[in-house]
Amino acid sequence: MSNLIKTSKELQIMKEGGQKLSAILTELFDFAKEGINLLEIESKAVQLIKKSGGEPGFMKVPNYHWATCININDEIVHGVPKDYILKNQDVLNIDIGLFYKGLHSDMSGTVYFRDRKDKEIEKFLETGRKALKLAEKKARENNRIGHISQRIQQIIEKEGYNCARNLTGHGIGKNLHEEPMIPCILNKPINYTPILKQGMTLAIEVIYMQGEPDLVMNSKDGWTIKTKDGKISAVFEETVAVSKDEAVVLTKLPF
Repeated sequence: MSNLIKTSKELQIMKEGGQKLSAILTELFDFAKEGINLLEIESKAVQLIKKSGGEPGFMKVPNYHWATCININDEIVHGVPKDYILKNQDVLNIDIGLFYKGLHSDMSGTVYFRDRKDKEIEKFLETGRKALKLAEKKARENNRIGHISQRIQQIIEKEGYNCARNLTGHGIGKNLHEEPMIPCILNKPINYTPILKQGMTLAIEVIYMQGEPDLVMNSKDGWTIKTKDGKISAVFEETVAVSKDEAVVLTKLPF
């Protein structure tokens, strides 16, 4: 557990990196308009990361060669950027990581492109944003991972949606993925889940779908995971540092 606790210097670096990553993702969502190719978003992400003085964190994952994961509609995670033009009524998720001065940060957000509002999709996305904010409030010293998972599950399922069962948030720092794993559901008694200590850094992810939680892998690219029933999915993620009172958000979503 001790190697999961970050020093004050490391936390400051992660704060700086998180601010840079937040600015990058904000610019990517501003850039992502109808008619834009997903490959253009990926290319811009690489340019912005290079300009920031960091490196693409995701490219450090073995055999993953992109700076972003970009998911459309029923694609939920690990979407490989592809030759696809954004169109009206697409649900777009951008997940991105930054490796800065030896430490990672990670964040993800989802938006809806529309010429008129779809109240159900608006409600669906707002539920995920709300679940992330409320779950982050549980990331304080002496709480447990289960408190975070429980809060995500409560908010998502209350509105009739489902959380991903086998996809999780995670610890983060020198490695993109560290212990502890942070499920979106409470799958064991809270007291059996890891305890939180000040200085731990977590990538809290709300990974959920409109329909059933069953997922399938895209066999063509070996990365993209989709909902089996084809229903819309979304992810909201921020990197936070555990403190005595309330989590310090290191990567702030622009919405």
